[in-house]
Amino acid sequence: MDGDPRDLVASIAERIWTAQCSGQPCEAPSADHPDLDVATAYAVQHRLIQWRHTKRGLFDKPARPVGRKIGLTSPAIQQWLGVSEPDFGVLLDDMVVLDGMSASTEVLLQPRVEAEVAFVFRDSLQGPGVTAADVICATDHVLPALEIIDSRIADWDITYEDTIADNASSGMFVLGNSPRELKSLDLRLAGMALRKNGDVVSTGVGAACLGNPINAVVWLANKLAEFGQQISAGEIVLSGALGPVTDIAPGDWVRADIAGLGVVNVRFGE
Repeated sequence: MDGDPRDLVASIAERIWTAQCSGQPCEAPSADHPDLDVATAYAVQHRLIQWRHTKRGLFDKPARPVGRKIGLTSPAIQQWLGVSEPDFGVLLDDMVVLDGMSASTEVLLQPRVEAEVAFVFRDSLQGPGVTAADVICATDHVLPALEIIDSRIADWDITYEDTIADNASSGMFVLGNSPRELKSLDLRLAGMALRKNGDVVSTGVGAACLGNPINAVVWLANKLAEFGQQISAGEIVLSGALGPVTDIAPGDWVRADIAGLGVVNVRFGE
């Protein structure tokens, strides 16, 4: 890329930051930086997380990292974006919505919802070389989850690099309240039904997430090693969508039933 990469990181981060703070989606960074690469996109993400941690989060107070999210775990989505692997983002404590409570739409720009399996870790996982067995041993429990994805990029007109820069299109998330032991479940076969205002709007199964949500966490642990990072004990990891997303609007009520894990639901403020 031409110019100082640090200037480009600062410029793109400021664009996305302004979109979040103003509530007005911005043009995709890739539209005027077609040579934007993955390394630079993750650098932008890191800068934005630093700002949310030291300046202001969603609700005007600094936010604390609590875990990670994995995105683009569907082969169809990867094919659409022309990539061969997922991406990841950072979960912050101001993204948490309690099960059954209301999510504030005032700080969301273009929200959509998907059902996922959340992993909560008892032990740290440091790649490279992390295996599925390592993930199972390190996991304290799993929970049903709703991820409220969001995009600061206008009309969700994004490339792979755009969504990485935008913290993997993260918004908020909801965890169920009934933890399950991972070793007692076959997540590949975990069927999912997502309901909006009582109607089923999406169905899926664990195998839709890289063949098994455990595989997605294996990918994450090994990918983080490339950045000198790890999954730490106590962290939450959202492993990726089990089925298609659904758009939401103020007043909607969304519930996910995941076989073997239970139920999680959320309402969206008027």
